[in-house]
Amino acid sequence: MAFLSSRRGRARLAPELDDAGLGRLLKSLQAATGAGTIATTDLYMAQVSRLLEQGEADWDRRTHRLSVLAHCLSASHGPRAWATREPRNASALVLSAWAQLERGRSLGRPQDAVGIVGSCLRAAELAPKDPTPWVVLLGLSRLERRSQPEVFSLWHEVLTRDRWNRAAYLSMLRYLGPQEMGSRVQVLDFVDAVRAGAPADAPCAATELTAEVLHYQSVLARGGVEALMARTHWPHFSTAQALGRAVCTWGRPGAVRHAAAVADLNLLAYALMAAERRVEARPVFEVINGTVAAWPWSAGGDPVAEFERARIRSGAGV
Repeated sequence: MAFLSSRRGRARLAPELDDAGLGRLLKSLQAATGAGTIATTDLYMAQVSRLLEQGEADWDRRTHRLSVLAHCLSASHGPRAWATREPRNASALVLSAWAQLERGRSLGRPQDAVGIVGSCLRAAELAPKDPTPWVVLLGLSRLERRSQPEVFSLWHEVLTRDRWNRAAYLSMLRYLGPQEMGSRVQVLDFVDAVRAGAPADAPCAATELTAEVLHYQSVLARGGVEALMARTHWPHFSTAQALGRAVCTWGRPGAVRHAAAVADLNLLAYALMAAERRVEARPVFEVINGTVAAWPWSAGGDPVAEFERARIRSGAGV
């Protein structure tokens, strides 16, 4: 059995996904944050700046890296200290604003919405082609439950700079859902428009499947008879078609190459297992090879444990 289990990677939660440079930086930042000295803060800022300068015009990669760093550093003083020291550094301003936004999400409201807006607008002036300041402003508008005209205006600012920005599409998907400021009908209309316009291998390709999983999980969360019947969501014609498209288009090794592709493959594996399509899930788990994205697995409890249970049920790597 030891030989058999060694064929698959150990399941681990990896916010960086398959971004090795980002993974190394996160480990280094964890050590620097623990030390808390001025010298380590300087080192910390230099390391973050260096990583964000790599492939600076790769907006997909930049958005992913800033998103992960902001989430991981939301409780740290580092991003704000960097922005204070370098007020004309667009990366510092965006990271500081995004970290504040993440902190606001955890509290249910932004602590300094005016400061977030100011940092993003300054960053947008310094780097007018960069979509990330607008991604942060879009997230803030969601948190503040802004009107749809305001939110769509910010979304279009992102798309003007990065047509298929994954974070922006997924942000709009949640905003248009019944849990925020929209309805199931608006979600379906949005998904239809994305499917009609976006290339199959675009970074936002998982928008449709994300909508299906969000709906499935919302039914499960209601409990009672509805939760017991949640599995009937997957055989519906349109849902089965969406899942089938994902399997055929980006369920193969190397089919999708955007920065968060591994997160989308986690989503696909989760959906296939929820739909009891274990044979199709098996090769997806093998491609993922133990790199766990927190969502959607976290809906059932500990994401690593949920992932591992599903992988065993699929028969992957055994």
